[in-house]
Amino acid sequence: MIDRFFDRATRAIERSLALALVAGVCLNFANVVDRYLLGGTILGADELQVFIMVWTTFLAAGVVAWRGNHLRMDALARFLPGRLRGALRATELAVLALLAGITLALSAQYTWSMFLLQQKSNTAGIPMWIPHAAVPLGFALIALVAARHAVLALRARRMARRHAQRAGAQP
Repeated sequence: MIDRFFDRATRAIERSLALALVAGVCLNFANVVDRYLLGGTILGADELQVFIMVWTTFLAAGVVAWRGNHLRMDALARFLPGRLRGALRATELAVLALLAGITLALSAQYTWSMFLLQQKSNTAGIPMWIPHAAVPLGFALIALVAARHAVLALRARRMARRHAQRAGAQP
């Protein structure tokens, strides 16, 4: 049930980010046309495009973490015995969840301060807490995903240990 929720949530995030990216490209195109053909410019277009990229980066990181498509330096881990490899994977996930949780807390504090200060972007007038909110949201997703995968890895290790004990106990 949790896995189904994450699958649906990541698909929804992907679709939303794809639409935001298309909107950013359209905004860029309109700004280019306005600038070079009409001699004007769309105020705040550059800021908005940067904010779209920030949201895309941090939310997509959560999607990538869920799918396990992130870059890993596992050249040496492949040569470890299965039990050690499993322990290493569980440790990696626990550390990732911890670090993502710390980053989530710190970035949420900063985002909250931007909200309280009511600071706005220079040209578009967008409240700065909105682009900054991408960071804690992205790290919240990463922390949840890492915690979920860590729990699954620990369960798999426990089940493998029980299976090995049962196999060893039989004559």
